[in-house]
Amino acid sequence: MGSTKTNNDNQGVELIVTRTEEPTLVQPYEKTEKGLYFLSNLDQNIAVIVRTIYCFKSEKKGNETAAEVIKDALSKVLVHYYPAAGRLTLSPEGKLIVDCTDEGAVFVEAEANCNIKDIGDHTKPDPVTLGKLVYDIPGAKNILEIPPLVVQVTKFKCGGFVLGLGMNHNLFDGIAAMEFINSWSRIARGLPLKQPPFLDRTLLKARNPPIVEFPHDEFLEIEDISNTADLYKEELSYKSFCFSPEDLENLKAQAIIEGPMSSCTTFEALSAFVWKARTESLKMKPEQKTKLLFAVDGRAKFNPPLPEAYSGNGIVLTNAICTAGEQIENPLSFTVKLVHDAVKMITDGYMRSAIDYFEVTRARPSLSSTLLITTWSKLSFHANDFGWGEPVMSGPVALPEKEVILFLSHGEQRKSVNVLLGLPVSAMKTFEELMKRV
Repeated sequence: MGSTKTNNDNQGVELIVTRTEEPTLVQPYEKTEKGLYFLSNLDQNIAVIVRTIYCFKSEKKGNETAAEVIKDALSKVLVHYYPAAGRLTLSPEGKLIVDCTDEGAVFVEAEANCNIKDIGDHTKPDPVTLGKLVYDIPGAKNILEIPPLVVQVTKFKCGGFVLGLGMNHNLFDGIAAMEFINSWSRIARGLPLKQPPFLDRTLLKARNPPIVEFPHDEFLEIEDISNTADLYKEELSYKSFCFSPEDLENLKAQAIIEGPMSSCTTFEALSAFVWKARTESLKMKPEQKTKLLFAVDGRAKFNPPLPEAYSGNGIVLTNAICTAGEQIENPLSFTVKLVHDAVKMITDGYMRSAIDYFEVTRARPSLSSTLLITTWSKLSFHANDFGWGEPVMSGPVALPEKEVILFLSHGEQRKSVNVLLGLPVSAMKTFEELMKRV
């Protein structure tokens, strides 16, 4: 990810985390199904570890039993979510598949040298500091050498603790991950699961023979004629920008001026605004093509819809492409319409075609001259109570790729949206100026 600024406003307290015991493996509490577990083509595309932290601090009780409670509940929740206790391997066709070995999730206990509030401003990703709260498997050379679920519980001096998770995106998209953590936290509080997970992913098998009925430009490799890649060799600056409900309403009003649409969604307006600002900040040449990629939750858009508790990736990538010149010379409404059309593109037919396209090509989405927006603003990060109340803070440790911008909900009623991104230092200055134009 290039070099990173720690950007911490915590009066010079350096977070030191000491692992108090050797990592252990937490196996399912009861025997579970063994054998190979099918991953769909929507699961194949995102073989990345998503690192998140959840900070807990209760006025009523300290952190003495935190590791024990979380570990005990983990072994029980893994009975229901047994693929998370397995290991990734390759199928004879060369695809990722889970070998359900019951080896277990990796569990690590640690202690920190300070109070939770000393971690500082967690609203921007800080891989250096926050990364210490999530355990990385030493020496792992690829995704196959990293267990799908890695858990670290770090106790802080103030009596609080942080749950740090490394979860493989192959197993869970955001919605499924939240459902898993929610089930785990319910078990920790002695409650039953709201509903058992639906684990059969063969619902999203490719058709035989595959039928590719749509163009899939999400995989298109765009030539970088503006040398943006060189710019990214500079030091990267990570910042977060908070959009209040009033900002978002203003943006939606701006987004339809001089345009064909009489209304738009918050996501469409905000995505268009940051995409356009990023294109301008990176000083792309007018004839440079620029691509926007984002995931749409396809659960309800499949026909029939996926079961409510579907525990896999139900998200499908869609895209919009234009030249930098078209984007910058036109009002914001031009880019908003592109985003709107990309959302509308997602139908059962399009998603089945995307699944079959992967079956035929094994292509990975290309990120050259591309912005990938990941929306976590609808995810209930805050709603997980392991017995110490809801987290006082939660969020990602780092952005998965330099081309990624993350939307997170923020504030009391979670009506604000935090936009997190990293840009080369020179581009970030321009981007900050453009963000003031809401």
